[in-house]
Amino acid sequence: MLHSIDVCKNHKNIRLPAAILCIVCMIAGFLFLSRPDAVAVLRLSETEPAYFMTKEDAAETKITPNPCSDLSVPTSVTKIGDTYFIVDCYHNQIIYTDTLGRPLNEWYVMTDEIDRGHTLAGDGVVYLADDTERGRILIFEKKGERFVHTQTFSDIGIRPHYIVYRPQDRCFYAWSSMTGEMYLFRRETDSSRVFLSEIRQIPALNGSYVRSFTIMDDDIYFVSGNASIIKADVDSFRIKEEYPVPDAIAGMVQLTWIDGFFYLTVSTDRQGSQDAATIIRTPDLKNLAAGDYEDVYGSFIGGGTPYYISFIDDRYYLTEHRLPGHSVWSFSSENGELTDIQALY
Repeated sequence: MLHSIDVCKNHKNIRLPAAILCIVCMIAGFLFLSRPDAVAVLRLSETEPAYFMTKEDAAETKITPNPCSDLSVPTSVTKIGDTYFIVDCYHNQIIYTDTLGRPLNEWYVMTDEIDRGHTLAGDGVVYLADDTERGRILIFEKKGERFVHTQTFSDIGIRPHYIVYRPQDRCFYAWSSMTGEMYLFRRETDSSRVFLSEIRQIPALNGSYVRSFTIMDDDIYFVSGNASIIKADVDSFRIKEEYPVPDAIAGMVQLTWIDGFFYLTVSTDRQGSQDAATIIRTPDLKNLAAGDYEDVYGSFIGGGTPYYISFIDDRYYLTEHRLPGHSVWSFSSENGELTDIQALY
C-alpha cells in the first residue's frame, strides 16, 4: 500500500503520494548524475554544524595560537595556496602559518580533533585530513580567518594514513594503511560538499602496513609491507610490476622521485627495528633486490627516523623523528647532488 507524506510549502500542508515523491527524487538524481562532470556517489558525509557557519560568524571566532614550542613526531609539511601546514602527529594537531621558518609558537592551530593524523591535502576550497587512529577523514573549509571542520567520513578502512589531491581528475586519494584500500573523494562542482565516489583495492596489500603511495604520471607506487614495491595503473589499480627489496629496508615509508633518482625513506628493517632507519636512493628500482643502492642519510645528521618528503616551491622538505631539534629539514638537489641542507625545526 502506498503511503502519503506531508510536505510544507507556503505554510500549507500538501500531501503527496510517496510514489510521486520517489519519482521526483529519481529525476533530481538523474539530472545530477547526467552532468558531464558528475560521477557516482558511493557515500555522503556526516555534515558538521560548522558546515552552515557563515564567514561573518566565523570572523567572530578567534583563531587558536599553537600552544607548543616544539614538534612531536611531525609527519608531513605541505603548502596549499599561500599557507604552510605541518601535521604534528603526536601533539594531535595540524598547525599553519603564512611564513615558513617562523617560531612554532607563532603558528596557529588548524585542528586538534585528530588522533595521530599523518597528512593533509587540499584543492584551495576544501582540506582533507586523516584522523588515523579513529579511522576517519575530516573535511575543513576556511571561513573568514579560521579553518572549520565541516564534514566527516567515518569507517575509512583501518588507520587511514596518507592523502593526495590529484588535479588531473579533481580527486582526493586517501589510503587505508592496513587494508590495501584507496578511498576516492571528490568535491561537487561549484560547491564545497565532498562525497566518496569509489573504493579501489590492492588485495596483495591487505593486512600489510603500507605508509604511503606515490602517483607518477599514469602509475601509482606502493612501498609495501610485503618487502617489495608495487607499481600499478593509477586508474585500474592493475599491478604492472613488483620490485623486491632486502630485509634491511623492508619497513619503507615513502618513495619520491628526485632529480633522476628514486629516494626511499626507511623507518625499520623487516624485524621492526628503527636502528635500520635511513634514506636510500637508486636510479632503477630493479637494483634494490641485489642491495645495489646508495645510502644518503649521512647528508643529514643521521640517527633519527626519516618519514615523508614533500616538494614545495622548488625545495624539498623532510620530516624526521627521534631527534629533538631536527624535526623538519629543507634541501635542494642539483645534478644528482643534495645541496643547501638546512634543519628548520
